Amino acid sequence: MFFHFDFLMYLFIAPAVILAMAAQWMVQSAYANMSRVRARFSGYDAARQILDSAGLFDVGIEQVPGQLSDHYDPTARVLRLSDGVYGSYSMAAVGIAAHEAGHAIQHARNYALMGIRSMAVPAASFGSSFGVIIASVGVSMVLSSMAAGKIVLLAGIVVFAGVVFFQLVNLPVEFDASARAKRLLVAEGIIADVELPYVSKVLNAAALTYVAATLQSVLQLAYFIFRLMHAREER
Repeated sequence: MFFHFDFLMYLFIAPAVILAMAAQWMVQSAYANMSRVRARFSGYDAARQILDSAGLFDVGIEQVPGQLSDHYDPTARVLRLSDGVYGSYSMAAVGIAAHEAGHAIQHARNYALMGIRSMAVPAASFGSSFGVIIASVGVSMVLSSMAAGKIVLLAGIVVFAGVVFFQLVNLPVEFDASARAKRLLVAEGIIADVELPYVSKVLNAAALTYVAATLQSVLQLAYFIFRLMHAREER
């Protein structure tokens, strides 16, 4: 068995790849620029005030290594903020910290889509590891006119669909967390109304990365489905 080079696949996913590259550049640029804009609160202080105001005194905040490695762990009920966010007094830091605090509030308030996203994680993890491999083998078999090609490709599509489902659910979850962050930062007096555009630059750029990831998974699934529907009949 060997893999066929199929230029059509790259045509399918090219828009998402270009968008992902642009989004990554925008995130790095916005983060660097807004890290130089002073804020009155550190990332830790902003997250702590937002969590406490929501009654989430039991949600911890930890410092973790790396850049933009910030995340909320719903299992441990802990916000993990990167070195450049935890103790930084910048607009980038308070925006990112507030976003993660938004996820903690979603969890505490039983935000429906976050629960669905959590349930979809195992399928997404399995699909991202094996779905593309199985589907790619199926495509190679189809292009080689092998009898079992359609079956293998269909199996790969079903497995990879878990990734697409996760991405589609994850997108509104991330948008909602950012919307909460912007609203709470102003409501809690962490930033002023006139400072909101600084935070928005970082959060909007980050949102674009989620859009790119979702688009890429959708287009890749579309390519696999296209190949299945146009598979040559066994001779």
